[in-house]
Amino acid sequence: MERTYTIPLRDAKNVQRTIRAAKAIRVVQEFLQKHMKSEEIKLDASVNEKIWERGIQKIPSKIKVKAVKDDDGVVEATLAE
Repeated sequence: MERTYTIPLRDAKNVQRTIRAAKAIRVVQEFLQKHMKSEEIKLDASVNEKIWERGIQKIPSKIKVKAVKDDDGVVEATLAE
């Protein structure tokens, strides 16, 4: 199963400046767990680099990812073009 999602990161903007990027990673993982119905989420390095691109404080407002769910239930997320 393959899907493309635009994930809003507004929840991560409402925390302290020094933990925004880490919170954004958790928001992406929780979103994919909820929508793809899987417990195991693997984020590609490109997703991590996009969130951390401008530093820990200035995260993007949203991110577009392509999620692929394998037969064993593992979801792998990469940055969508």
